[in-house]
Order: sequence, then structure tokens, then C-alpha cells
Amino acid sequence: MKKVLAFGLSLMLLLSLVGCGAAKSGTSTPAKDEQKPLKIGIVQIVEHPALDSARQGFLETLKANGYEEGKNLTVDYQNAQGDQSILQSITQKFSSAGLDLVLAIATPSAQAMASASTNIPILITAVTDPVEAKLVNSMDKPGKNVTGTTDMNPIKEQFELMKTLIPSVKKVGVIYNAGEVNSQVQVAIAKKVAAELGLEIVEATVTTSADVLQASQSLIGKVNAIYVPTDNMVVSAAQSVVQISHKNKIPIISGESSVVDKGALATIGINYKNLGKQTGEMALRVIKGEKPQDMPIEAQKDFDTVLNQSAIDLFGITVPEDMMKKAVIVK
Repeated sequence: MKKVLAFGLSLMLLLSLVGCGAAKSGTSTPAKDEQKPLKIGIVQIVEHPALDSARQGFLETLKANGYEEGKNLTVDYQNAQGDQSILQSITQKFSSAGLDLVLAIATPSAQAMASASTNIPILITAVTDPVEAKLVNSMDKPGKNVTGTTDMNPIKEQFELMKTLIPSVKKVGVIYNAGEVNSQVQVAIAKKVAAELGLEIVEATVTTSADVLQASQSLIGKVNAIYVPTDNMVVSAAQSVVQISHKNKIPIISGESSVVDKGALATIGINYKNLGKQTGEMALRVIKGEKPQDMPIEAQKDFDTVLNQSAIDLFGITVPEDMMKKAVIVK
């Protein structure tokens, strides 16, 4: 009887210990897996509203998905201020900084970062033609440590918008940096589109942002309208183009909306904040283990028509009623 009683007590004690161990184990398991801290670099060729918006959209997407600066996200943001030597220095630093990934904003930044590292995942945005820039093997299969989004403009639609708003247009001045690949690609397309629409292109090239005012002045008396592509150097000095435009009554059609905000007449173009968000979604996939070389370059599907009311009034433009209803109007 004593042996039976002793066995029973021992069994109860054993079950009690097992139960306590399970309970203890259960309390040590978190309800939700914590995200691994993320360390990223962001390199931007120059400050201007479109590129800044792309960066903001990218970071907003990361934050919305649990990656927040000061908590589990460290961001090293560097701006080259349009200087190639500074850009090279930034990308070389990033290549050995132990980063989880890099966001390269605009073609020169992407090219410099891709040259500096073939190992770190590189997300690009605001790059017009990644293939022409030799960043990827193809749009569908990059084949390298680079993927992201293109900001290829609807150039044909922009020139058609020009014809609609300025029916008398015959000659179009195009201001761009001849040394920037994305601008070369856009101007080549613009020439083809212009020929199809019976328009003549007059080129004005720049090598620094300080040249933009002089390039704009060179078009006075030669053109009926000015086209500003998504050229980083020209857009960073867009106020100079707008100054000549308004003083000499030469309307501007631009490649993106930040120039319209400053006084250009109109655009049908990229929403750069949304483009940055789209790039952020791609970055999340890379963080989860997808390989950039297998991720197709993405493009924005929907474009915004943006009109500047002050420019409409200044130039005496008649805007079709259906366009006014659908467009974003800035003052």
C-alpha cells in the first residue's frame, strides 16, 4: 500500500513539473515575430521635388510595413548635389558599409552604385531606361543585383497635350543635359514623336545647372513652346526656364509635375511619390528573400494630367472642359 501511495505521489509531482515547464515555455514565445533591424543607404544625385518625393514614398512604404527610423530601420541618406566626384565617394562608402540594400535615385546615382557593388541589392527609381544605362540585361529579367522602377514618360501623350493646348505650335525648344543617358533617350523619342506630329525640335543643351538660364534665353524668338524632359540638371534649375517662359510668353510642357508647380503650363506625367512607394514594395520583396536579378523592372501605369491655372491665364490658353474636370489644377 505504501509503495502504491509513493508511486502516485511521484506521478503527480512529475505531471506538475511538466505542466509548469510547458507554461513557462509558452510565455517565452512572442505573439508576433519581431522584424530584423534593417540598414539601408539612399543615394540621390541632386535635390529637386520629384526625386525627393520618390524618396519619401519609398520610406513611407517601409514604415507602413513595420520598418521605422529610430526603431528597427537605419537610413544613411546621401545627396551628391549634382557633383560626380561626390557621387563616386558616396557609392564607394556604401559598398563597404554593411548595408542590407541601397536605394539609388535617378540614373547617375544608379550607375555609380551599380559600378561600386555587384553584391548589395540595389533598388533603383526615377531611371528612364535601365537597359540603355547598362544597369540591367533586360526589363523582364535584370540578371544583376539591380531592380526597381522606371520613370519613362508618356512623351507622345505630352506632345499631343502640347498640340491641344497650343494649336499654333510649330517649333519646340528642348532643354536637356546631353551627358545624361535618361535625357538622351527622351530627346530621341521626342524627335520621333515631333516629326510624326509635324513639329520641329530646337535643342538647347547644358552641362551644369548654371547653364540652364542661358540655354533658355537661346530659345527666345526661335520656338513657340518649350519641352522640359525629366532631366535632373534642368529640373533642379527649372525656375530659370519658367522665368524666360513667362517673360517671353513661351509656354512650357514638362515631363513631370514639379515643374508645373513652379509655373510650367502642363504635363501628363509620373507621380513620383507613388513611384517611390512602388519601389518600396519591391524592396520589401527583396528583404523577404527575392533576388533582384529575377525581379522585372516595373513602370507606373497611371499618369496624372496637371495644369497650372496661373500659366493658363498668363498665356490665354483655352483648356477643353473634359480635361479641366479630370486634371489636377495647381495655382
